Amino acid sequence: MAQCEMCGKEVSSPKTVKIEGAEIDVCDDCSDFGTTVETESSSTTSTKYSTSSSSQSSGGSTSSSSGGSSGGRRRRDMFDEMEELASDYDERIRKARETEGLSQEELADDLNEKASVIRKLERGDSLPSDDVREKLENKLSISLTESSGDTDEDWSSSSDSAGLTLGDKVRRKSDDS
Repeated sequence: MAQCEMCGKEVSSPKTVKIEGAEIDVCDDCSDFGTTVETESSSTTSTKYSTSSSSQSSGGSTSSSSGGSSGGRRRRDMFDEMEELASDYDERIRKARETEGLSQEELADDLNEKASVIRKLERGDSLPSDDVREKLENKLSISLTESSGDTDEDWSSSSDSAGLTLGDKVRRKSDDS
């Protein structure tokens, strides 16, 4: 038995509907919130989460060319290679500044930035722009980024149907009234 991706209800034959641009499998009650999508029964691969246009007819397959041995692994994208801002960037900036013996104003002058920018960064009230991040990293000889650390296991599907659904995270418009 499948599970409605909006409300989590167990359904024997979910309907595929398009809601806000996303195609999801839902129960009869939740199908009223979207437009029913006709699925091709001759297709052997699911393109439900494909980022390519759904209007292609003879363009060929858009599946990953890494081979059929990938199993249920998600496709790699450009975000897998990107580094993220470290969660403790504010502490790293403050400690490095203090180690250099600089005041917030002196550091700001050296970077040609306002002292208020440095204060907000050290408090964690704002995130540094890429330009400011690079200046800080070069001036203080620190790194404010870390690898994302996401692995394919984070995205793999489990057979446990008691997981979170879209309905657990969003509010329906009818609930707000």
